[in-house]
Amino acid sequence: MATVELRFSAQPEHVRTARLVAAAVARRAGVDEAVLDEVRLAVGEACSRAVGLHRSYGITAPVRVVLSEEEKTFSIEVVDEIPTAGAEGSEGAHGARGVADEDMDSEGEDGMGLAVISGLVDDVEVSSTEEGGVIRMSWPTTPVTVLP
Repeated sequence: MATVELRFSAQPEHVRTARLVAAAVARRAGVDEAVLDEVRLAVGEACSRAVGLHRSYGITAPVRVVLSEEEKTFSIEVVDEIPTAGAEGSEGAHGARGVADEDMDSEGEDGMGLAVISGLVDDVEVSSTEEGGVIRMSWPTTPVTVLP
């Protein structure tokens, strides 16, 4: 299992770099070429959301993006450092983190970003803890043939 971790300060100009890195690593992991634009867009939305949250709450910690290649899956986790009040799935600074339709409709811009992500990615999980939130997205891969 190969993993790449990217950390960047919560500045909008760094989101483009995260998108480019995600697409390059996804291509190398064997994600279908036709899906790479969706990977780029979903990562851009998730990173923009994390950057916006960090800036809104004055968090100076970096946004973290973890790209993992597993046997038949490529996954990306975008992690913010916005703590919630209480345990997993509770409402805090973000409001509810679920991706149910009613949550997306009621959360304004935050919900809109989650709606876009869930429209682009079939396998997406949104969770939160006292340390922050995670958007985990994954795509199927096909084995990459390396020519000599």
